[in-house]
Order: sequence, then C-alpha cells, then structure tokens
Amino acid sequence: MLYNLFVSVVLGIVQGITEWLPVSSTGHMILINEFLKMNVSEDFFNLFLVVIQLGSILAVVVLYFNRIWPFKKNNRSRGGEPRGYYIDRDTISLWLKIIVASLPAIIIGLPLEDFFEEHFYNGISVAIMLILFGIAFIVVETKNENRTPVCTNVKDITYQAALFIGFAQLIAALFPGTSRSGATIIAALIIGIDRTTAAEFTFFLAIPAMFGASLLKLVKYRELLFSSDVILLIVGMVVAFVVSIFAIRFLMNYIKTNDFKVFGWYRIGLGTVMMMYFLIFG
Repeated sequence: MLYNLFVSVVLGIVQGITEWLPVSSTGHMILINEFLKMNVSEDFFNLFLVVIQLGSILAVVVLYFNRIWPFKKNNRSRGGEPRGYYIDRDTISLWLKIIVASLPAIIIGLPLEDFFEEHFYNGISVAIMLILFGIAFIVVETKNENRTPVCTNVKDITYQAALFIGFAQLIAALFPGTSRSGATIIAALIIGIDRTTAAEFTFFLAIPAMFGASLLKLVKYRELLFSSDVILLIVGMVVAFVVSIFAIRFLMNYIKTNDFKVFGWYRIGLGTVMMMYFLIFG
C-alpha cells in the first residue's frame, strides 16, 4: 500500500505539471508507467488517471473562478441595500465560444475515441506526436517573432477562431502525445492570438473537455469508486490539484517574457528518448 501511495503522489505531481505545460501528460504517464507501475487492476488505473485529471481541472476553476462564473455581484446600492447579482454578458459570450470550440471533439472525437485509443495509444505513436508538435512550436514561434498579435484578450476571440482552436483540440483528443494544451496553443498562435490569451483560452476550454471525458470514465468504472484503494484516488487528485495551481501560475508568468520554444525543444528531446526506448525495449 505504501508503494502504491508513493506512485500515486508521483503521478499526481506529473499530472499537475504536464497537463498545463504543453508537453503532453499522456507521454509522461506512459513513460513513468514503464518504471513505476501501480499494483492495481488495469481498470482501476484507468479510473485513477481520470480522477487526477479532475484535480487538475479544479485548479483552473479555483484560479479563474471570477473569470468563468457568469453571475456577478453588483456592488452599487440604493439606500444602503445591495442591488444583488447580474449576468455578465462577456462571460456568457466566453462560454458560448468554449462550446463552439468543444463541438469538433464532441461530434467527431467521441465516436472515434475507442478506435484511436486502441490503435494509437502506444509509446511509438506518442513519441512521434511529441516530436511533430515540438517542431511545430519552434516553427510557429519563429514565424511570429516579428508579428504583432491581432488578439490580446480572451473576450476578443471570434467564434471562427474558437472553432479553429476546437479542431486543434480534436487532433489532441484522437492522437495521444499531441498534448491538448499544446495543440490548442499552437492553433491560437497561428491565427494571431498572443501567448497569454492563448494559454487562458486553453485553460477555459479544458473545463468542459476534461469534465466531460472524466464523467464518461467515472460512469464506466463507477463500481471501483467503492474499492479499498479509493485512498489512492484521493491522494492523487489532491496532489494534482495543488501542483496544477503552481504549474498554471508558473506558465502564465513565464510566457509574459518568454516564448514556447523551450517546450518545443523539450518535446523533441522527450519524444526522441521515448522512440529509442520503445524501439529497443518495446
């Protein structure tokens, strides 16, 4: 049990970091699972991976609650009495764009999920996508060096831009190793959205995407929620939540003065290591 708790903590840390940095949480999980295998059933491990994702997404909800909650308090008063709450139109507009961006993954991705998971959820496929999107980061950031962003605020993202980013999320949903945050950030950068805005929209877009995917898995493995190993789920989720808080803050501070090239080079390096490992020992 102590060993499983240790692995739970390690995986929670890795999930919290790699879910938000554009380096592919799936790739890291596959690689770590080669050396640190939790002594549980395959179904329970699949459930564990879902639950720690919930920890990560809860970090976004906590950090950005005021940005994503549409019911705002009106501080103005008449006769000393508060005027209550109102619905913020910009927040509603943001959620409508998030819904639009989520449509490709829902309409196209869900029916194909099992097929792509069966045929592409392996070390070699993940390594290839790590390298390809690592190269994409370097190429896109190089082309953008002398380019002025056309969008510097989430509220100015158009519905067409949101849909384009949504198709990038679809690629990440189908091909493990792409990185959901990596694919959506690259798409945003391509169409002229600045780094901070691209990262923020990626965080917000993750809320329905990850909650939806997690809900489906939780329903599928619901009987395992009452197993004796439930403590592993709780520990992993809490660790992922705490680490995600720090990872998100780090990324937002980092990209204020730096580009994403370092993540591109990291992806290429990790993908190369994974490729060599699975070709030799696979």
